[in-house]
Amino acid sequence: IFQADHGQYDGSLALVHLDDAARLFRYTDAVGGLRLKLSDPLRAPTMSRRIAADLGGTFWVVDWTQLNANWFRALKLEKTMMFLILTLIIAVAAFNIVSTLIMVVTDKRADIAILRTLGMTPPRIMGIFMVQGAIIGIVGTLLGGGLGILLALNVETVVPAIEHFFNTTFLDPSVYYISELPSDLRWSDVGTIVSASLLMSLLATLYPAWNASRTQPAEVLRYE
Repeated sequence: IFQADHGQYDGSLALVHLDDAARLFRYTDAVGGLRLKLSDPLRAPTMSRRIAADLGGTFWVVDWTQLNANWFRALKLEKTMMFLILTLIIAVAAFNIVSTLIMVVTDKRADIAILRTLGMTPPRIMGIFMVQGAIIGIVGTLLGGGLGILLALNVETVVPAIEHFFNTTFLDPSVYYISELPSDLRWSDVGTIVSASLLMSLLATLYPAWNASRTQPAEVLRYE
């Protein structure tokens, strides 16, 4: 007798002798099917097609990706939505960079005008504010990415601590298939998010930098 800590399995799964199962279901042949377990689960679709071709269509061959197709489609949709949500969060941060640089440009208009009178060209003025915005974006991306990676690597320790502190359970075994929150760090996903963050940070610097480069020294210094 064993317990899987999940109602769907505990209430519907039974392990019996093969001959007893054949008599219960009135099978003339005790063996109704075979299940293969591969050392590499990702090879299951390829092996399934190969076995089906060798059997010549006499038997029904299905792999775990086909049995759980709807579940994987839901996960794919969830992953896409999470990426969109993260992109929107990054966009909000990028707007903060825009507003910060616009305030800096407004506050430093007199200094920009003085630099223009000393011979600094508009492209160089634009480059100064682009570098400032890029530094803000790079520092923020590195800090956020580092903290995210650290949390992903220690989520199995952090989540139980939060559950214990707030006396709650995030994943109820009676509802979900799992009772713990797993974590699988994918460096490709990290690279995509970091690249998107850096790109949006760089784009956020363009308008404030362009606005600073259009500063007219005569109009600014007239009232100084």
